[in-house]
Amino acid sequence: MKKEHVLHCQFSAWYPLFRSLTIKSVILPLPQNVKDYLLDDGTLVVSGREDPPTHSQPDSDDEGEEIQWSDDENTATLTAPEFPEFTTTVQEAINSLGGSVFPKLNWSAPRDAYWIAMNSSLKCKTLSDIFLLFKSSDFITRDFTQPFIHCTDDSPDPCMEYELVLRKWCELIPGAEFRCFVKENKLIAISQRDYTQYYDHISKQKEEICRCIQDFFKKHIQYKFLDEDFVFDIYRDSRGFHLLPLFLRRPPSGVHCSVLSGLPWPGACAGCVFNPAQLLHGKVWLIDFNPFGEVTDSLLFTWEELISERNLKGDFSEGDALEQDSPAFRCTNSEVTVQPSPYLSYRLPKDFVDLSTGEDAHKLIDFLKLKRSQQEDD
Repeated sequence: MKKEHVLHCQFSAWYPLFRSLTIKSVILPLPQNVKDYLLDDGTLVVSGREDPPTHSQPDSDDEGEEIQWSDDENTATLTAPEFPEFTTTVQEAINSLGGSVFPKLNWSAPRDAYWIAMNSSLKCKTLSDIFLLFKSSDFITRDFTQPFIHCTDDSPDPCMEYELVLRKWCELIPGAEFRCFVKENKLIAISQRDYTQYYDHISKQKEEICRCIQDFFKKHIQYKFLDEDFVFDIYRDSRGFHLLPLFLRRPPSGVHCSVLSGLPWPGACAGCVFNPAQLLHGKVWLIDFNPFGEVTDSLLFTWEELISERNLKGDFSEGDALEQDSPAFRCTNSEVTVQPSPYLSYRLPKDFVDLSTGEDAHKLIDFLKLKRSQQEDD
């Protein structure tokens, strides 16, 4: 993986090419003073705490008041820096996207910090919501400080221009997200995105899901991305699939199905049409691109498998087997293999996590010495 591959996966590089296939978004340059504030290691004081103008609450006696806790007259009051112009620009962008957004930087979203938000979600309505998530996220810090950590070339790091990406908020079902791995412009593997949970419909429909993603890749992605090795995430909206049983028979008299396209039903109202393939596949949305390398989570595969292409074969029955060049498809096959969320560890201080997992031997030794010293004192 080279640095140019990482640069090609930043949002502003691919969004203009695939705008029609993905969620509506707004890209804003991130001022240097905002970046400095987000990287500040001081006490977490969130800037831009005003309520959004469209959700003002009149008749509130406490509006604008701020409680300051102090047990010392000499204690300095911590105040957050303000960015009035940037705040206005961000709020206008949020309003243009419907009032709620999913925020990210050039590459990463603060998925590891969702727990700190009042709504336990990445759904943001104000700049203060975004700041709270960004300042609490290791993923965001990594974007700022180590964007090329796994790159193999020795060229100097390019000068980065950081951007705040605001994506229109959509209620996505985790069981409909998939990660797709492409090597030499060939789709070699597909993994269930939320691999910690078991979804019965994925196991039952994996052949159809695989075909659907292959069709989407060949039609919209293959040979159109800036690199030949990359990873992309998709969301498969299967609402069309659920409508299929209803329209396999003639629609009831008076039912208008103009939202569909294809061959007309005999006897249906004027303009009523039906396309079985469209309903069977459903709608596929492009979510994101990632570099083909260790910086990207390989989910149910290993990077050794993906790079060498060994042990990659379709997991389908003989009767439902796809063509020879089909990608390997993996999903969580039973509730026995369900795992805790990989983001749970981010709720604890890193020292606690290192102690519990034994990853840092020096911390464990110091901890045991401290316990021994306490016992001797007792």
